[in-house]
Amino acid sequence: LHLLTWLAAHTRTLRVGTAVIVLPWHNPVLLAEQAATLDLLSGGRLDFGIGKGYRYTEFRGFHIPIEEAEARFDEALEVITRAWSTTGRISHRGKYWQFDEIVVEPAPAQKPHPPFWMAANSPASIRRVAERGFNLLLDQFATPRVIGERIALFRAEVEARGRVFDPMTVAVARDVYVAKDEADREAALARNARARQRILDVSRAPDRPGGSHILAYDHSAASRESVAVYGTLDEIAEKFEALRAVGVTYVLANIGGDSRESLRRFAREIVPAFAGGKGEAAATARCAEIRA
Repeated sequence: LHLLTWLAAHTRTLRVGTAVIVLPWHNPVLLAEQAATLDLLSGGRLDFGIGKGYRYTEFRGFHIPIEEAEARFDEALEVITRAWSTTGRISHRGKYWQFDEIVVEPAPAQKPHPPFWMAANSPASIRRVAERGFNLLLDQFATPRVIGERIALFRAEVEARGRVFDPMTVAVARDVYVAKDEADREAALARNARARQRILDVSRAPDRPGGSHILAYDHSAASRESVAVYGTLDEIAEKFEALRAVGVTYVLANIGGDSRESLRRFAREIVPAFAGGKGEAAATARCAEIRA
């Protein structure tokens, strides 16, 4: 939230968001107040992305059993939503947090609260996102085929509850790098492979075989290259088209490598291709705003 506060102060229209805050690690009352403060300071530009976490090493660092992640997530979410939708004092007597007649201030600018985005990948968790009326965050490891299956499930669950499905309520994370040439692309892919291995290492259970769900993905070099949106303009356009073909309209781009230069190339060369030629000025302006 600290970085987002800085970004909000240096921009005017750009929305800022988390992807994600791991709720089990946080005092929900304090988090509700901090996020609401950012929403107020930004003029109502916060998207509140949340998840239950999956990295064993991080849970050990916080001295929280990862087995409690789902229960802690549910309880923290209950406290936050009540804090944002209730005027006056609230009380809560849960398993992990207890509060009596407290005032949670300030209230967020967006009513009844900032949009919730929830990370999910399994059918059961995707159904829970639809049940709660939240937006869906999908991870950077799944192939376009799997992404398409998850979007189709989410759409069916949303429509089964009598709501109209909006494709912009699903965001897909992708590692993105606009390469200068083939050597630059290969170096970037090597960095991506090392970063991915670090994620796998902290996702393994320290005291038994197995660990997080992400270990079940195909982590071969071919798979890494297929999901990472790295390459020249034509290669990146082809990968974005593959995502669009399975229903993706909203991509969270994690710009890798020399982030500023890659971001500039992304704004100059990629955005206009997918915005009918109208996106370059806006994208470049936003990059300039962030640098200010």
